[in-house]
Amino acid sequence: MAVSHRVSQRIGAIAESATLAVDAKAKAMKAEGRPVIGFGAGEPDFPTADYIVEAAVVACRDPKSHRYSPAGGQPALKEAVAATTAEYSGLTVTPQQVLISNGGKQALYNAFATLLDVGDEVLLPSPFWTTYPEMINLCGGLIVEVPTTEATGYRTSVAQLEQYTSDRTKVLVFVSPSNPTGAVYSPAEVEAIGQWAAERGIWVITDEIYEHLVYGDAQFSSMPVLVPELASQCIVVNGVAKTYAMTGWRVGWMIGPPDMVKAATNLQSHATSNVCNVAQAAALAAVSGGLAVVAEMRAAFDRRRLTIVSALNDIPGFVCPEPEGAFYAYPAVQEVLGRSIRGRTPTTTTELAEIILDEVEVAVVPGEAFGTPGYLRFSYALGDDEIVEGVGRIASLLAE
Repeated sequence: MAVSHRVSQRIGAIAESATLAVDAKAKAMKAEGRPVIGFGAGEPDFPTADYIVEAAVVACRDPKSHRYSPAGGQPALKEAVAATTAEYSGLTVTPQQVLISNGGKQALYNAFATLLDVGDEVLLPSPFWTTYPEMINLCGGLIVEVPTTEATGYRTSVAQLEQYTSDRTKVLVFVSPSNPTGAVYSPAEVEAIGQWAAERGIWVITDEIYEHLVYGDAQFSSMPVLVPELASQCIVVNGVAKTYAMTGWRVGWMIGPPDMVKAATNLQSHATSNVCNVAQAAALAAVSGGLAVVAEMRAAFDRRRLTIVSALNDIPGFVCPEPEGAFYAYPAVQEVLGRSIRGRTPTTTTELAEIILDEVEVAVVPGEAFGTPGYLRFSYALGDDEIVEGVGRIASLLAE
């Protein structure tokens, strides 16, 4: 009898989410009474707005919420998503082109699973969100990393993408604003990349989850809006998590050509069925209620990003470009590696992050999680005083 694995090789190869692992460790230390400051989690520190919560309370009392609903999403929410996408992104779609999923993560997995066959190549600019490669691998795709650095503002270009393209390239993952870097592509850059993909016949999965969190002169641009001819080979992923401080409600969506959405809906019907009806009611209230609740958060994030970038750049050996979107700062810290820090000498940013957490109780995510050793990710979705205190602790530690 052949030897079998207790866990399948396919699932056993999946790495734990580094960002969630860092956040879990920080929370566990806080529960022990330790004064941990966590820059790890990518979620707003604001509560969900009262009117959104109230919509969920009402839905809880409605017997219709206690039953199955359509696997692809409640019709009213799909209509609202189509309407808000047209209003704010400029992309006109029908409700039949919308699939409501359990958060943006499931929408992304649905997209990759629907598009990829074994051996298809996926262009993945790095640094990249830690979940993308795990999904691509699970769906049989082959990752082709397209490296970017602080020198390019963590943005790629048509010329660079062309260098990494082959006759097996099927998909480009495009993210603006970016997690983990906060980079935002200009409209001209978005249009150029979109036209290139359209001419090349390459699908684009564009993650627009941070579309409403841009600062200064930066401008969000939706690729299929700037390049309409790309719409037939483009999937847009979005959700309520970041815009409305609803990470725990788990409601996201994918928008794409009808045949792709129908196929992805079939997949979801067997994987999870419908998204929680109560959460869908909350999401409906959110996307139908305008962006007034976002303004306060965006103003706070804008203030915090300037504070943290200034503080990080004051640390010798840290080089941090100013992020233009999302709520992350991504400094290069290669010059710090190899130094002795309280008797320990980190050679990787994973080791450096461990030392920082152990010695001064500050949680950050190492660049290895995002495909770029030599960097650290700081989420500035936490209080102003905590930002100053946390970065100050690191500065003091490295100054010893």
